[in-house]
Amino acid sequence: MEYLGYFASILIGVALGLIGGGGSILTVPVLVYLFAVEPVIATAYSLFIVGLTSAVGSVGYFKKGLVNIKTAIVFGIPSIIAVFTTRAVIVPAIPKELFSIGNFILTKDLFLMLLFAVIMIIASYSMIKKDKKLVSEEPHEQKFNYPLILIEGALVGIITGLVGAGGGFLIIPALVILSKLSMKEAVGTSLVIIAAKSLIGFFGEGGENVIDWQFLFTISAFAVIGIFIGTALSKKIDGNKLKPAFGWFVLVMGIYIITKELFLK
Repeated sequence: MEYLGYFASILIGVALGLIGGGGSILTVPVLVYLFAVEPVIATAYSLFIVGLTSAVGSVGYFKKGLVNIKTAIVFGIPSIIAVFTTRAVIVPAIPKELFSIGNFILTKDLFLMLLFAVIMIIASYSMIKKDKKLVSEEPHEQKFNYPLILIEGALVGIITGLVGAGGGFLIIPALVILSKLSMKEAVGTSLVIIAAKSLIGFFGEGGENVIDWQFLFTISAFAVIGIFIGTALSKKIDGNKLKPAFGWFVLVMGIYIITKELFLK
């Protein structure tokens, strides 16, 4: 299982580099099902892996001038505050057992995995559907819709803090529609936002979890290798054409997690 896990870790980076958003949503299932990491710890590990991988992936976009710093700051601040608060306050406050009905007990681990599966299904829809608003590669005159950006940024931060996914599938459409960025610039800016909020969220983690740094850096290294591969492939393959197929895969994974957690244990 470990070798399969390392291969899957590379695929996380490949997906992130190739399609820009959604790749990080594979991180928690890889950690939980292939490396047997407990879900709460997996969401923390995912923040570090996703943050580091996105930071490395953003370097190429910086060099090409495809990162809008002002947008990253405006969108990133509420997102960073939300993810830090979620990891430092909300996640530790969730009881180990939320409620029970007969023989069914909704534990903290089960709650996070089911929430993650629902997020996967929502993410899959955003990848499968074709939104004509997002096909333009040309930048428009930038006008910030501050209330919506603040709300979206905070929402993405809370989701990231709870389930450990970067939220690129939410950030990229928001940057295109609300901030009027071109698609390529939205992807580059999204990677910077994801890197900042994920890493800050990880280091805002309480001291209740013991971090296996060797394991964490090993998985991160494989994911970083993957993002280099994905970035290279993106020059030859249109990631937008692959996104619907990846979306269907994420949908199947989300349904599998719900089925496994509720019926196959």
